[in-house]
Amino acid sequence: MTPPVPPTPSPAEILDTPVTAPAAVGFAEALRFWLKLGFISFGGPAGQIALMHRELVEERRWISENRFLHALNYCMLLPGPEAQQLATYIGWLMHRTWGGIVAGALFVLPSLAILIALSWIYLRFGDVPVVAGLFYGIKPAVTALVLHAAQRIGSRALKNRWMWGIAAASFIAIFAFDTPFPAIVAAAGLIGWWGSRRWPAVFALGGGHGAAKAGYGPALIDDHTPTPAHARFSRRHLAGVLGAGIGLWGLAMAALAATSGLHGSLTQMGWFFTKAALLTFGGAYAVLPYVYQGAVETHQWLSGAQMIDGLALGETTPGPLIMVVAFVGFVGGRLKAVLGPDALFLGGALAASVVTFFTFLPSFVFILAGGPLVEATHGKLGFTAPLSAITAAVVGVILNLALFFAWHVWWPKGFGGAFDAVAAAITLAATLALFRFKVGVMPLLGACALIGWAVKSITPLFTSWWT
Repeated sequence: MTPPVPPTPSPAEILDTPVTAPAAVGFAEALRFWLKLGFISFGGPAGQIALMHRELVEERRWISENRFLHALNYCMLLPGPEAQQLATYIGWLMHRTWGGIVAGALFVLPSLAILIALSWIYLRFGDVPVVAGLFYGIKPAVTALVLHAAQRIGSRALKNRWMWGIAAASFIAIFAFDTPFPAIVAAAGLIGWWGSRRWPAVFALGGGHGAAKAGYGPALIDDHTPTPAHARFSRRHLAGVLGAGIGLWGLAMAALAATSGLHGSLTQMGWFFTKAALLTFGGAYAVLPYVYQGAVETHQWLSGAQMIDGLALGETTPGPLIMVVAFVGFVGGRLKAVLGPDALFLGGALAASVVTFFTFLPSFVFILAGGPLVEATHGKLGFTAPLSAITAAVVGVILNLALFFAWHVWWPKGFGGAFDAVAAAITLAATLALFRFKVGVMPLLGACALIGWAVKSITPLFTSWWT
């Protein structure tokens, strides 16, 4: 009997896929990678997650795709920046608590240093014609980016008429009645919890990020790699992490209250951004309306126009977009002279660091405390019904933010002032570039900045020559 002919190998199989897992990764090697990642993590959460997938799953094979996606699903359920939390999770899984702290911190610290420098340049040279022209072009692009964020989240969240209704109600609540963002989140969560009991299918969003793909070869932490001892759940570990997190928060708040008073600017920033950190469902764009309400209207740490400029700076730097809060802290700390009138830069840098600490501390606690629970539940996590409703509500909130930015950009002196047709044209062109031609964030901001510089610097020369 003729033996069966073996099947012809596919092109992918001919590429010599690795058959053995990579060697164990030392703490120093991982540290160098996380530091590198902190400087190259452009592109918002989607770009950052894609970058980590390419580096960690495809090229280095430190973790399998299934384990990567399982961790990502958990991070998507949490308030806070999911890409930074994912880095913290993988660092923790590989090298225990200090591995997670180093991975999460290095995802943020380069961005903090860069934003402190850019914030100082902005405040020092923002009125220089060249800088003013660049920001004139970037602001309309930011308006288009916020609108695009609403579309991206809406395409995932608004799967039926109920979700559309929640999004519309949240928009009306914040636009017409100036309802606080936490109240909108709480109401949406309650609607999701109640609705899931009556109509469970309505509030069950499709979870996950697609099926895992094969072909990368065995990973250091593979699908069936046993959970390491430090990643197994224990009540003692959970209590220890929660106690350490709450203790650090309490000590930091006590130090601020002792040095600047309960009503001092730094203390108020610590408390305000603690609340903001717990409300970042749906990403940074979702919490920006809450930050605007508190930072601009309530505490007056900066103006609405400065808030738009800060978001533009956040878009052009590596790290999570929520790092725009460092700009808010720097401007507020400098304006309030938290270290006195003779140390304005240091006061701004201190305030930016305080804001960053309180914004990201909950993320570390969520990962280090919840990671062992996640490791024990492979394939069982998904979006909850309350989170589904909250995500739908976030769409309406972000749409309101886009209108707020458009109003300030197109009518810089209010509706009673002149309409800026050039800024509106840049916004429409940027929107078309994002939606129709899928232009990346950095090329878009660069092109719009050049257009703004040309409008503010070159056009007056032609006007002067013509007249």
